[in-house]
Amino acid sequence: MSESAILGLPVVRESRVQRRAGNSYFIRTFGCQMNEHDSERIAGLLEADGMVRTDAAADADVVVLNTCTIRENADQRLYGYLGSLKADKQKKPGMRIVIGGCTAQKDKEIVRERAPWVDVVFGTHNIHRVVDLLDRVDEWGPVTEIWEESSSPDDVPSFLPTRRESEHSAWVTITTGCNNSCTFCIVPIVRGPEISRRPGDVIREIQRLGDEGVVEITLLGQNVNSYGRDLDLNGRQPLFADLLRRAGEVEGIDRIRYTSPHPKDIQEDVARAMAETTAVASQLHLPLQSGSDRVLSSMHRGYTAKRFLEKLAMAREVVADLSVSTDIIVGFPGETDDDFDATLAVVEGARFDSAYMFQFSPRPGTPAADMPDHVPPAVVQERFDRLVAMQNAITYEQNQERVGMIERVLTEGPSRRNPQVATTRSEGNRIVHVEGIYEPGRFLDLKITRAAPHYLEGTLV
Repeated sequence: MSESAILGLPVVRESRVQRRAGNSYFIRTFGCQMNEHDSERIAGLLEADGMVRTDAAADADVVVLNTCTIRENADQRLYGYLGSLKADKQKKPGMRIVIGGCTAQKDKEIVRERAPWVDVVFGTHNIHRVVDLLDRVDEWGPVTEIWEESSSPDDVPSFLPTRRESEHSAWVTITTGCNNSCTFCIVPIVRGPEISRRPGDVIREIQRLGDEGVVEITLLGQNVNSYGRDLDLNGRQPLFADLLRRAGEVEGIDRIRYTSPHPKDIQEDVARAMAETTAVASQLHLPLQSGSDRVLSSMHRGYTAKRFLEKLAMAREVVADLSVSTDIIVGFPGETDDDFDATLAVVEGARFDSAYMFQFSPRPGTPAADMPDHVPPAVVQERFDRLVAMQNAITYEQNQERVGMIERVLTEGPSRRNPQVATTRSEGNRIVHVEGIYEPGRFLDLKITRAAPHYLEGTLV
């Protein structure tokens, strides 16, 4: 069977290799882990078509920008970058500029209006068609192809060639889209309703990765806890906890992470699966967003601060030495001083190991963008600075508590500051530096000797 048939792609691969062999491509990714994984698959498709990677956009025959629209500055960065590409294309008329991802899905007409020199605009579910679209440009000129809403697992390409940035670590998508209605979030608009991949497809992909030498995987979904609710397999819905256990049985896969769960959906069965499956890391990303019940209700988050803390306490009770990170938005419309103080109180009580903290950014098309009582920027900045200071202090204290402990880490490569020092990552997702040169993808046992505000140092046991 041909590669095209195996991948479920149009069987025209051989002729295309002859057309594009030797052409170069460049990809720049904006946004989240889902976009990073999508870019790896785009790169895999281009290389399967005979293209080679280059490190500079100006040198490329095909430039792909995989876009994000979660925050306003991502859009601004995109259009600023497109301006510089216009000059590159004028010097190299044969260059093809391709825009994919969430901004392409949401603002296809705006992209065309603001950057008419773009050749291809494609949506979030059309990754597998990127080479077809390039061929259409060659024949017919600029093309726009945006996905239409669907809810079938058959519409999620299970096996696409991938050019991974790491030989030992890989992303595995288990769901696309989201069924939640958070008022600040544009993901359901640009990625559509939630679609779960069939568990057999997911496990086969993980097995293939294990055979290729991958030792760490991260399961990806907008809300991994609701995995399988849209599937009916012989009258039974597969559960995320079941998938974790099955993934943990795959030979060669020694560490499993996942992101992101939703606090309203996380149940004890997931915590039990984490605790009882050796390969699953004792690390949980649990997005809080706000500690104010009033703001959480306005966000449509589906839980209260008390319920969030109960879920967190349950997970920590079940999973030994659990490391927890979170997301927090400062300055949501209508947020008062009392609301913000409630957030600080939850952060102080939760003792997160780390946090991704953001200032509210209104996204056109979301309910929050049209809400009244937007908080003045100066007030948002002052609150944000206070939150960052509090969480940084907690993170440092949590790191100091690790001194003297033994951490099992996975090597990532040399430190950017000192090639004689290796950067590694612990099971709890903490960066740990150790003197020496170690091949990426190797597990080590380190004794933690020093804590810094945002990393640890250790010595080999």
